Amino acid sequence: MAGKKILMLVGEFSEEYEIFVFEQAMHAVGHTVHVVCPDKKAGDILKTSLHDFEGHQTYTEKPGHDYILNKTFAEVKPDDYDAVYAAGGRGPEYIRIDKRVQALVRHFHEAGKPIFTICHGVQILIAVDGVVRGREVAALHYCEPEVTLAGGIYVDVAPTGAHVDGNLVSAKGWPGLSNFIRECLKVLGTEIRHGEILMRDERQAA
Repeated sequence: MAGKKILMLVGEFSEEYEIFVFEQAMHAVGHTVHVVCPDKKAGDILKTSLHDFEGHQTYTEKPGHDYILNKTFAEVKPDDYDAVYAAGGRGPEYIRIDKRVQALVRHFHEAGKPIFTICHGVQILIAVDGVVRGREVAALHYCEPEVTLAGGIYVDVAPTGAHVDGNLVSAKGWPGLSNFIRECLKVLGTEIRHGEILMRDERQAA
Protein backbone atom coordinates (compact mmCIF):
# COMPACT_ATOMS: atom_id res chain seq x y z
CA MET A 1 0.00 0.00 0.00
CA ALA A 2 1.32 3.41 -0.92
CA GLY A 3 1.79 5.91 1.88
CA LYS A 4 -1.00 8.43 2.46
CA LYS A 5 -0.73 12.21 2.64
CA ILE A 6 -2.13 13.88 5.74
CA LEU A 7 -2.71 17.60 6.24
CA MET A 8 -2.19 18.79 9.83
CA LEU A 9 -3.83 22.08 10.82
CA VAL A 10 -2.06 23.98 13.59
CA GLY A 11 -1.80 27.48 15.01
CA GLU A 12 0.56 29.28 17.34
CA PHE A 13 0.64 27.49 20.71
CA SER A 14 -0.94 24.29 19.46
CA GLU A 15 -0.05 21.35 21.72
CA GLU A 16 3.51 20.19 21.01
CA TYR A 17 2.97 16.48 21.71
CA GLU A 18 0.00 16.40 19.37
CA ILE A 19 2.17 17.84 16.61
CA PHE A 20 5.50 16.08 17.07
CA VAL A 21 4.31 12.62 18.18
CA PHE A 22 1.61 12.33 15.53
CA GLU A 23 3.88 13.53 12.73
CA GLN A 24 6.79 11.27 13.65
CA ALA A 25 4.57 8.21 14.11
CA MET A 26 3.00 8.69 10.69
CA HIS A 27 6.37 9.26 9.02
CA ALA A 28 7.72 6.11 10.70
CA VAL A 29 5.19 3.94 8.86
CA GLY A 30 5.61 5.64 5.50
CA HIS A 31 2.93 8.31 5.46
CA THR A 32 3.57 11.98 4.69
CA VAL A 33 2.37 14.73 7.02
CA HIS A 34 2.32 18.36 5.95
CA VAL A 35 1.94 20.72 8.90
CA VAL A 36 0.48 24.11 8.04
CA CYS A 37 -0.49 27.31 9.82
CA PRO A 38 -2.40 30.22 8.24
CA ASP A 39 -0.13 32.91 6.79
CA LYS A 40 3.05 30.94 7.50
CA LYS A 41 5.31 29.20 5.01
CA ALA A 42 7.61 26.20 5.01
CA GLY A 43 10.64 26.92 7.18
CA ASP A 44 8.81 29.34 9.49
CA ILE A 45 8.89 28.66 13.21
CA LEU A 46 5.68 27.79 15.05
CA LYS A 47 5.59 28.40 18.78
CA THR A 48 3.99 25.44 20.54
CA SER A 49 2.70 24.92 24.06
CA LEU A 50 2.64 22.08 26.55
CA HIS A 51 -0.51 21.49 28.57
CA ASP A 52 -0.60 19.39 31.70
CA PHE A 53 -2.83 18.58 34.66
CA GLU A 54 -1.03 19.25 37.92
CA GLY A 55 -3.75 19.28 40.56
CA HIS A 56 -5.35 22.63 39.74
CA GLN A 57 -8.94 23.12 38.64
CA THR A 58 -7.83 23.27 35.02
CA TYR A 59 -4.72 22.55 32.95
CA THR A 60 -1.50 24.52 33.05
CA GLU A 61 0.23 25.84 29.94
CA LYS A 62 3.99 26.08 29.42
CA PRO A 63 6.15 26.96 26.41
CA GLY A 64 6.79 24.00 24.14
CA HIS A 65 9.52 23.30 21.63
CA ASP A 66 9.71 25.36 18.45
CA TYR A 67 8.38 23.53 15.41
CA ILE A 68 9.65 24.27 11.90
CA LEU A 69 6.72 24.11 9.50
CA ASN A 70 7.25 21.86 6.49
CA LYS A 71 4.58 23.23 4.14
CA THR A 72 3.44 26.68 3.02
CA PHE A 73 -0.21 27.26 3.90
CA ALA A 74 -0.96 29.22 0.71
CA GLU A 75 0.23 26.30 -1.42
CA VAL A 76 -2.09 23.69 0.07
CA LYS A 77 -4.36 21.92 -2.40
CA PRO A 78 -6.84 19.77 -0.43
CA ASP A 79 -7.34 17.37 -3.33
CA ASP A 80 -3.73 16.27 -2.81
CA TYR A 81 -4.46 14.89 0.67
CA ASP A 82 -6.07 11.70 1.93
CA ALA A 83 -6.90 12.93 5.44
CA VAL A 84 -6.90 15.99 7.67
CA TYR A 85 -5.80 16.22 11.30
CA ALA A 86 -6.73 19.02 13.71
CA ALA A 87 -4.16 19.16 16.50
CA GLY A 88 -5.24 20.54 19.87
CA GLY A 89 -3.87 23.14 22.24
CA ARG A 90 -4.57 26.85 21.97
CA GLY A 91 -4.11 27.13 18.20
CA PRO A 92 -7.59 25.87 17.21
CA GLU A 93 -9.28 28.69 19.11
CA TYR A 94 -8.14 31.29 16.60
CA ILE A 95 -7.43 29.47 13.34
CA ARG A 96 -11.01 28.11 13.30
CA ILE A 97 -12.34 31.55 12.34
CA ASP A 98 -10.09 31.68 9.28
CA LYS A 99 -12.32 31.13 6.22
CA ARG A 100 -9.48 29.34 4.43
CA VAL A 101 -9.15 26.83 7.26
CA GLN A 102 -12.91 26.33 7.23
CA ALA A 103 -12.81 25.70 3.47
CA LEU A 104 -10.14 23.04 3.93
CA VAL A 105 -12.16 21.23 6.59
CA ARG A 106 -15.29 21.48 4.44
CA HIS A 107 -13.46 19.75 1.58
CA PHE A 108 -12.56 16.70 3.68
CA HIS A 109 -16.05 16.55 5.16
CA GLU A 110 -17.85 16.74 1.83
CA ALA A 111 -15.41 14.32 0.19
CA GLY A 112 -15.89 11.77 2.98
CA LYS A 113 -12.17 11.61 3.68
CA PRO A 114 -10.78 10.67 7.11
CA ILE A 115 -10.87 13.45 9.70
CA PHE A 116 -8.75 13.21 12.85
CA THR A 117 -9.12 15.47 15.89
CA ILE A 118 -7.71 15.52 19.40
CA CYS A 119 -8.29 17.70 22.47
CA HIS A 120 -9.23 21.26 21.42
CA GLY A 121 -8.86 20.33 17.75
CA VAL A 122 -12.61 19.78 17.66
CA GLN A 123 -13.03 23.57 17.82
CA ILE A 124 -11.83 23.67 14.22
CA LEU A 125 -14.40 21.10 13.14
CA ILE A 126 -17.39 22.69 14.86
CA ALA A 127 -16.65 25.97 13.07
CA VAL A 128 -17.84 24.28 9.86
CA ASP A 129 -21.56 23.56 9.80
CA GLY A 130 -22.43 19.89 9.62
CA VAL A 131 -19.01 18.35 10.25
CA VAL A 132 -19.85 16.97 13.71
CA ARG A 133 -23.64 16.98 13.42
CA GLY A 134 -24.94 13.56 14.40
CA ARG A 135 -21.41 12.23 14.89
CA GLU A 136 -19.88 10.76 18.01
CA VAL A 137 -16.77 12.71 18.91
CA ALA A 138 -14.31 12.80 21.80
CA ALA A 139 -12.48 15.94 22.89
CA LEU A 140 -11.19 17.62 25.99
CA HIS A 141 -14.20 17.60 28.31
CA TYR A 142 -14.28 21.41 28.44
CA CYS A 143 -15.33 21.31 24.77
CA GLU A 144 -18.46 19.22 25.45
CA PRO A 145 -20.92 22.18 25.31
CA GLU A 146 -19.54 23.27 21.93
CA VAL A 147 -19.77 19.75 20.51
CA THR A 148 -23.35 19.42 21.71
CA LEU A 149 -24.41 22.84 20.40
CA ALA A 150 -22.94 21.92 17.01
CA GLY A 151 -25.19 18.86 16.92
CA GLY A 152 -22.50 16.34 17.83
CA ILE A 153 -22.65 13.55 20.38
CA TYR A 154 -19.89 14.05 22.92
CA VAL A 155 -18.14 10.84 23.97
CA ASP A 156 -16.30 10.96 27.29
CA VAL A 157 -13.44 8.55 26.62
CA ALA A 158 -10.71 7.78 29.12
CA PRO A 159 -7.71 10.15 29.03
CA THR A 160 -5.73 7.40 27.28
CA GLY A 161 -8.57 6.38 24.98
CA ALA A 162 -9.76 7.19 21.48
CA HIS A 163 -13.07 6.96 19.65
CA VAL A 164 -13.94 6.02 16.08
CA ASP A 165 -17.14 6.98 14.27
CA GLY A 166 -16.75 5.92 10.67
CA ASN A 167 -14.06 8.11 9.11
CA LEU A 168 -13.87 10.36 12.20
CA VAL A 169 -11.23 9.52 14.82
CA SER A 170 -11.06 11.57 18.00
CA ALA A 171 -9.46 11.62 21.44
CA LYS A 172 -9.47 13.64 24.65
CA GLY A 173 -5.84 14.75 24.71
CA TRP A 174 -2.16 13.88 24.34
CA PRO A 175 -2.15 11.04 26.95
CA GLY A 176 -4.28 9.14 24.43
CA LEU A 177 -1.95 9.63 21.47
CA SER A 178 -0.89 5.99 21.19
CA ASN A 179 -4.46 4.71 20.97
CA PHE A 180 -5.50 7.65 18.82
CA ILE A 181 -2.70 7.07 16.32
CA ARG A 182 -3.46 3.34 16.19
CA GLU A 183 -7.08 4.06 15.26
CA CYS A 184 -6.02 6.69 12.71
CA LEU A 185 -3.77 4.13 11.07
CA LYS A 186 -6.63 1.64 10.86
CA VAL A 187 -8.88 4.20 9.17
CA LEU A 188 -6.05 4.97 6.74
CA GLY A 189 -5.85 1.28 5.91
CA THR A 190 -2.36 0.87 7.35
CA GLU A 191 -1.51 -2.67 8.45
CA ILE A 192 1.43 -3.25 10.79
CA ARG A 193 2.74 -6.79 11.10
CA HIS A 194 5.11 -8.12 13.75
CA GLY A 195 7.62 -10.72 12.63
CA GLU A 196 10.39 -12.63 14.31
CA ILE A 197 13.54 -10.75 15.18
CA LEU A 198 16.58 -12.21 13.46
CA MET A 199 19.98 -11.90 15.12
CA ARG A 200 22.83 -10.57 12.96
CA ASP A 201 24.36 -14.03 12.42
CA GLU A 202 20.98 -15.40 11.31
CA ARG A 203 20.55 -12.57 8.79
CA GLN A 204 24.00 -13.20 7.36
CA ALA A 205 23.29 -16.94 7.06
CA ALA A 206 20.03 -16.22 5.22
